[in-house]
Amino acid sequence: MAATSVPLMSQQATDGPAASTAVVTFTFDFPQSNPERYSIAVEASGRASYECTGKVTDDAEEQLYRAEFEVSAGNRERIFEWAKRAQYFAGKIDSAKHNVAFTGTKTLTYQDGRRSNAARYNYSSVEPVRELTALFQNMASTMEYGRRLAYYHRYQKLALDAELKRMEAQAKNGELSEIRGVAPVLQEIFDDPTVINVVRARAKELIEIGSSAAAGR
Repeated sequence: MAATSVPLMSQQATDGPAASTAVVTFTFDFPQSNPERYSIAVEASGRASYECTGKVTDDAEEQLYRAEFEVSAGNRERIFEWAKRAQYFAGKIDSAKHNVAFTGTKTLTYQDGRRSNAARYNYSSVEPVRELTALFQNMASTMEYGRRLAYYHRYQKLALDAELKRMEAQAKNGELSEIRGVAPVLQEIFDDPTVINVVRARAKELIEIGSSAAAGR
């Protein structure tokens, strides 16, 4: 499953059976941000991957990071329903408004055995595209927490408390999605007796938040 972007295209084969697994990919490019580029690919089966190139700390070198996870059934259904409502990104989805601030170049791609469409945009007024953008960006925020927490757990345990506190606040504000996708690193922190109890408690609470969210969708 490729998690990187593909060239812009819009084509549809006239024959051949559809592949058993369709894939929706969201790619984000924003120079001078961290990460400057990331992509999330979600299969119709629920399998997903996150890939980025970024820095964990300001003085660190950029590194490629990849994580695989399972998307909850509710979000999987939403993603493919919104893709369908957006005509599988076969047409133009950018609003083309000149007074809209640049918030990064985004690309939505849909691929199966019959279609291979991609559309690039800064801002879209197409409602299902806006819904997809918000969901994917919330997923990316969650995956970025997973990337940083894994680093801090290994190299800077004193940084874990502040990081988990921020994550907890965003989770409660509905600004994260698929917290269950970073449950393994949260579990490692909770299971580590060398980590202070308040940090372990935060990790445990976030695991429970992620489990509850997945069960409720």
